[in-house]
Amino acid sequence: MEKRTDHVFYVLECKDGSYYAGYTNDLERRIQAHNEGKGAKYTRAKRPVRCIYFETFDNKREAMQAEYRFKQLSRMEKERYMKEGATT
Repeated sequence: MEKRTDHVFYVLECKDGSYYAGYTNDLERRIQAHNEGKGAKYTRAKRPVRCIYFETFDNKREAMQAEYRFKQLSRMEKERYMKEGATT
């Protein structure tokens, strides 16, 4: 049987209210790593973080493209994107 790997674009809200967007193939493990200070440098000083949005994709390329597009948006556009998105 083939192992299914989800490719996830996710958004975290940091303790200071800022957003962090990223890619992973194991969302729970990645959030835990962020909260243990083992994630991105950006989130280390802004813990705890919580996942406020995620989308799954069939492949890594699509998930990373979604992450890139999200990072180009203004804060207001990011909030609209998450509100109107398919998964929260």
